Amino acid sequence: MTNNSSEIPASSAPKKENAFLNIALNIVIPTVILMKFSGPDDLGPQLGVIVALAFPIGYGVMDYFRAKKINFFSALGVLSILLTGGITLLELDPKYIAIKEATIPALFGLATLISLKTRYPLVKTFLFNDNVMQTKKVHDALAKSANEPQFERCLINASYMIASSFALSSVLNYALAKWVLVSAPGTEEFNAELGKMTALSLPVITLPAMAVLIFALFYLFRQITKLTGLSLEEVFVDPEEHKKR
Repeated sequence: MTNNSSEIPASSAPKKENAFLNIALNIVIPTVILMKFSGPDDLGPQLGVIVALAFPIGYGVMDYFRAKKINFFSALGVLSILLTGGITLLELDPKYIAIKEATIPALFGLATLISLKTRYPLVKTFLFNDNVMQTKKVHDALAKSANEPQFERCLINASYMIASSFALSSVLNYALAKWVLVSAPGTEEFNAELGKMTALSLPVITLPAMAVLIFALFYLFRQITKLTGLSLEEVFVDPEEHKKR
């Protein structure tokens, strides 16, 4: 009889997120629907919004079943989408969408700073965790070299960098929404503008914020190698070893 016990962990492990599917369902498809299929001869303004937002909401639900747990950031993303849909369908002033767009990343930045006063700073969730680095090896090397206080200061600096990326995202979100959303909600023109805002969110908002986050990542890696004497190869988790966990 063939022993299939070694295959169980692989089949039961959660599947990795598909980046192309993420972009397609969260950006590409909603943008096309809002800009091309929200006219009176197609879906119409109201139904166009509902159909367009159904894709990112559906992706958020799918992500929950894929990961087998609630992802706080995915949940907040779904809430943001629901708020956008609610404001649009209720035909409220577009300024509320601009405020909402700015509030979500601002809350992330505030949470990052507040977490510094707790036992679980968010910088460890974003950057310094067991999925990315061999944290035990790093801590052992820091203890051996008596550099733990310096490393804690590095984590604080990295937290400020992450908070600044969210602050940048908040400002750009608000500016983009105010610039693009000029028509009255409930119209074909407004839906097209909503689609344009969604399409522009990647180059205008995501990329600059990611650049700041990547800078924080490189800063942390450089300080870890400097304070521990370990190489990057020794610090990072081996992907093959991580699969076996």
